[in-house]
Amino acid sequence: QVQLVESGGGLVQPGGSLRLSCVASGTIFSTKAMGWYRQAPGKQREFVATITTTSTGNYTDSVQGRFTISRDNAKNTVYLQMNSLKPDGTAVYYCRMYYQDYWGQGTQVTVSS
Repeated sequence: QVQLVESGGGLVQPGGSLRLSCVASGTIFSTKAMGWYRQAPGKQREFVATITTTSTGNYTDSVQGRFTISRDNAKNTVYLQMNSLKPDGTAVYYCRMYYQDYWGQGTQVTVSS
């Protein structure tokens, strides 16, 4: 059974940074493309970033240059480094494994002064 467990969310001031982690189990992680999505209050879930098996990242325009997605296959973990956070970054952030469409439970990020 595949499981994805996110961590690293919290409260941060505008302009601050957070690093989210997503640990995968129950699968061969290195062969899976992964993604990060977010859902703000009252809004639909949206794409944030994706990373291929060869560690090529792709980002939505609004986070390009501020967020970095990476992976450590030895630790079965995908990361999302978020810098220069803005209040509109407040959301629940979800990890996604595209193979058979698995999702984590989400981690809350709140950007507020």
